[in-house]
Amino acid sequence: MLRGDLYTLEDFACGDGSATATLLLNSTHPIFKGHYPGQPVLPGACILQIVKEVLSSVIESEVLLVIANNLKFLLMIDPGLMPALAFKLTYQEVDEQFLKVTASLHFDEKACFKFQGSFRKF
Repeated sequence: MLRGDLYTLEDFACGDGSATATLLLNSTHPIFKGHYPGQPVLPGACILQIVKEVLSSVIESEVLLVIANNLKFLLMIDPGLMPALAFKLTYQEVDEQFLKVTASLHFDEKACFKFQGSFRKF
């Protein structure tokens, strides 16, 4: 779990199949020393984990990423230059087990990350 260590959420709101928050990055987290030295960037795997953690929190169930139909990393997220990001997530139940999910991260109205895919509930 990365929440509380790599990132925290402020102004978290959820309801009607959606969630929004301000995602605050911990620029001193050790992951940024190795990814990449001298040019810290939030790893794509961590961004997907954040989507998973927020979705899991909203629906109060563990989830597993099954399909990433559309995954776009549009801007490198440097925690020193982009310490606060707008996080948006929407989801729709396909059946008892599967959810269609759309998520994005924005900095100053610029999209940094966009995702469309499916998760399975446990």
